[in-house]
Amino acid sequence: MNSLFIDWQPHVEAFQIASYSVRWYALFWAVGLVAAYYIVKKLYKHQEISSDKFDPLFLYCFFGILIGARLGHCLFYEPEYYLGSTNGLIEMLLPIKILPDGSWKFHGYAGLASHGGAIGCFLAMLIYSKRIGVRFTTVLDNVCIATPLTACCIRMGNLMNSEIIGRQTDVPWAFLFHTNESMVDGAIVPRHPAQLYEALAYFIIFIVLLIVYWRLVHYKIRSGAGTGLYFGLCLMLIFTFRFFVEFIKKEQVDFEKGMALDMGQLLSIPFIIAGCYFAVRGILLSKKYLNDHESYLIDYANQ
Repeated sequence: MNSLFIDWQPHVEAFQIASYSVRWYALFWAVGLVAAYYIVKKLYKHQEISSDKFDPLFLYCFFGILIGARLGHCLFYEPEYYLGSTNGLIEMLLPIKILPDGSWKFHGYAGLASHGGAIGCFLAMLIYSKRIGVRFTTVLDNVCIATPLTACCIRMGNLMNSEIIGRQTDVPWAFLFHTNESMVDGAIVPRHPAQLYEALAYFIIFIVLLIVYWRLVHYKIRSGAGTGLYFGLCLMLIFTFRFFVEFIKKEQVDFEKGMALDMGQLLSIPFIIAGCYFAVRGILLSKKYLNDHESYLIDYANQ
């Protein structure tokens, strides 16, 4: 076996306080959400949107992402288990595992789908926009500038959990994941670190969105927020990459075997289409405001 392969078997726990342990996955989730919080807060301040309108946004997005991601996994990938029994319904809603003897233990949510998280966050922002009074496309744009960084952190958490692994490969940077899922005929085989590919791609997308934002500032458009441009770019770039990276991922559930396109790819297609629409719309609106040097999208964003 190639000695250059990366032997990957990290501890899933980052640290322990007394009897309570904190997993890397939870830690990366927290880092991603906190980073997004401060980035969007800076964007609101830059666009002169009052801080009292920003404060509720984090809770709306947090619960929207968590509930959407959980329901997305259960309904898209394992509906027969979670909808097929009372225990499944309970485990879908609560972070517990019901044992054969009827007792239960805290298990956390073993399964969160990014497509469901995106839908949940979208609906949460729609409710926030209606209740707080910030233009919906402004909310979408600001949150979507920070979203790729959060997605990067989540995929790093997946890497630390050795989950969502890639297909078998012999590339020098292949990882040896020490899990049952990574084995073939009882032996661990080298696989693509698909989680790392996604994390790097999402970080690059985050940098691209920041560059676009500040370039529009340079051209006196102030930000471009409110046009749907960043919402469109975020969806288009993230889910286009997600569509193609699925070709080198191992199937997450058995029913995907033999499918020309897996569930992740099928779910990505409508996101890509929506992203293209909003990106083009945002570009056209930005050009309109660029041609009128006295117009600033800050006014548009606050209408």
